[in-house]
Amino acid sequence: MDSIKPLFTATATATGGRNGHTASDDNMVSVELSVPKAMGGPGKPGTATPEHLFAAGYAACFGGALDFIGKQQKKDASKAAITCAVTIGPRDGGGFGLAVKMHVEDKSLPQTDLAALVKEAHENICPYSHATRGNVDVRFEVVGA
Repeated sequence: MDSIKPLFTATATATGGRNGHTASDDNMVSVELSVPKAMGGPGKPGTATPEHLFAAGYAACFGGALDFIGKQQKKDASKAAITCAVTIGPRDGGGFGLAVKMHVEDKSLPQTDLAALVKEAHENICPYSHATRGNVDVRFEVVGA
């Protein structure tokens, strides 16, 4: 495992698990949680799941990684739309696991250029991609010009 040189730390506390509340220590993120009906829960309106939070975080982080790589290669990927779908389900080996589908779209870049930037961002830059590698099935759909 690689060590890191800390630049920023975000801290959050959850109470009540999937039917509770979670908030960051600076209150920038504060959401009520509930288990969706599809998982046997109440699916309360206006609530989130850990998968919502993971999808939002991964999409934003990956967009930042893509923009970073684009700037290094003198290509503008700052307007790329990143849609991250996080699925939870039972694992063959027991317990639960996640799967991710990432849709990356930027019609201002040629398909081959965008695909190369996505590959570089996923393999070398995005910390969410590093964290999921070997643990979570992450698949990409890339739509360029």
